[in-house]
Amino acid sequence: MTQQQIENSLPPLVKRVTVPLSVEQAFRRFTEQMATWWPMETHSVGEKDTESVTFEGQVGGRIFETLRSGDTSVWGTVLVWEPFDRVVFTWHPGREPSSAQEVEVRFSAGDDQTEIVLTHRGWETFGDEASQMRNGYDKGWDFVLGRFVG
Repeated sequence: MTQQQIENSLPPLVKRVTVPLSVEQAFRRFTEQMATWWPMETHSVGEKDTESVTFEGQVGGRIFETLRSGDTSVWGTVLVWEPFDRVVFTWHPGREPSSAQEVEVRFSAGDDQTEIVLTHRGWETFGDEASQMRNGYDKGWDFVLGRFVG
């Protein structure tokens, strides 16, 4: 399968959740407070050795985990920073930046709640493993966003 065929056959993964928070609160929870809800023990490079996750809130900012040893692992880089509407970042936890996909998270106000739409695209960077990786992230984002909502 060529890269073009992979790209055409694997659409972006889109996840939607609603939280009983203002747009500003939801945006800050997703970014500044990521370490309070991200399931580091299962969804990080260091797993049980991961101490914290940091989301640097600016274009060019890093998303990275810090291990108990003090070592860090970069998960991605912020491409678009538009508080409190959306954030876009590269995504490559445990892999080289050249294999990154792109994740966009949009925040929309409702009646005393915020809808969050996460779009994960760029599966072609995985080559022959693209379909398998997309399937894994399909379940993974459900779990991660479940922690965000909870």
